[in-house]
Amino acid sequence: MGQPSSRDEMTIRHQFDRLCQMALKGEAANYYKHMDYRRKHEVTFSELSEKELSKLFTMDEYGTEYHHFEVHGYDIEVKNTLIAEALKGLTERKRNVILLSYFMEMSDADIAREMNLVRSTIHEHRTRSLEILKKIMEGIADEKDV
Repeated sequence: MGQPSSRDEMTIRHQFDRLCQMALKGEAANYYKHMDYRRKHEVTFSELSEKELSKLFTMDEYGTEYHHFEVHGYDIEVKNTLIAEALKGLTERKRNVILLSYFMEMSDADIAREMNLVRSTIHEHRTRSLEILKKIMEGIADEKDV
């Protein structure tokens, strides 16, 4: 086998050039398809309405902003300071009934089993506790108005 002739070299060079051109055309076609897809499916932030923008963020919440109550092995967080302060004004048993009932969504029967009490006692504690909480919260609200 001898040296390739200049004609063979030219043929190989033309084949290589054609292969490069086809590859570049294919890449260009893929790029234009991709850009077309992006134009159809993506928008810039400046194009979004205020309502759409408001859905794109999240607010960090830290445990230090909550009031924590430990009730029969449950760690209950109360976010509202007014409610937390009012709950602190109740006896432990009444506070536990309210926390288990409204924050843990437990039934009177479940709370009674948890606290080793009769269901009717839990009902009475919850009813009385709500009355006391209302008075406490109205008192706190009145103090803040002054």
